[in-house]
Amino acid sequence: MMRTSNLEEGERVEERQRPQKIEDLCSVDCCSRSLVCAILFGGPNMSFTSSSVGSGGRTVRRVFEFGRTYVVRPKGKHQATVVWLHGLGDNGSSWSQLLETLPLPNIKWICPTAPTQPIKVFGGFPSTAWFDVGELSEDAPDDIEGLDASAAHVANLLSTEPDDIKLGVGGFSMGAATALYSATCFTLRKYGNGNPYPCNLSAVVGLSGWLPCSKTLSKKLEEVDDARRRAASLPLLLCHGKGDDVVPYKFGEKSSQALSSTGYQNVAFKAYNGLGHYTVPEEMDEVCAWLLSKLGLEGISS
Repeated sequence: MMRTSNLEEGERVEERQRPQKIEDLCSVDCCSRSLVCAILFGGPNMSFTSSSVGSGGRTVRRVFEFGRTYVVRPKGKHQATVVWLHGLGDNGSSWSQLLETLPLPNIKWICPTAPTQPIKVFGGFPSTAWFDVGELSEDAPDDIEGLDASAAHVANLLSTEPDDIKLGVGGFSMGAATALYSATCFTLRKYGNGNPYPCNLSAVVGLSGWLPCSKTLSKKLEEVDDARRRAASLPLLLCHGKGDDVVPYKFGEKSSQALSSTGYQNVAFKAYNGLGHYTVPEEMDEVCAWLLSKLGLEGISS
């Protein structure tokens, strides 16, 4: 059963009730869901416009229309809000169902749905995605426009939270990549396009993902006053399965190493033998314990 409520004026969200068991939910491969279902669930409710110079010097405008946002309200005292980002081809609904089963009564979860856009890795076929991706390799170009638009959407969702509430971002697969990109925007105090980043993040979680723009991160941190200090104090948790055949384990491991080597001193990396491109209760238990500790929450419900 669902009921509609407002996250902020003009934005449509769903609050889910009657959670299923976590064991039934977190063994699902969130990247392999039907693209058709993702598109049907992703009705637009917020958009961003970005401009870039195309062939012949013409300005090309990309419009990012984000889909429906799902909210899981805290069952106890509200102490933290975490935006959680789904993987490629998925939507915010599936993760909201899992997150509401977690024994973290003091966290409000916000689960947006990515824009539906043509994706190069699918031969231009449209899918819900936080940014465009052609291939997963260390030399592949990063879609800065898409990353900036998604990071700005996350910041906008967090912008109306009360001042005494701790803020976090997390995600799975492409959602994890976007969460880690948001972490770098926070430490640099700006997006890739140079616009200021407004949020103060207290925790970032990435499951089965990778770090975009890793090769240029060290240089960028050197150019911004206080960026190293923010990097050193920001807690990050990266988890990855050694059996992942979609985003190979080495990408998670190298992302953790890249963060640590550029001044992120509070990085935890957890590896799971035999785990593919999905999550399991053991991993989510790790996430719960880590968030409880890093966000200073009062307790875990039974």
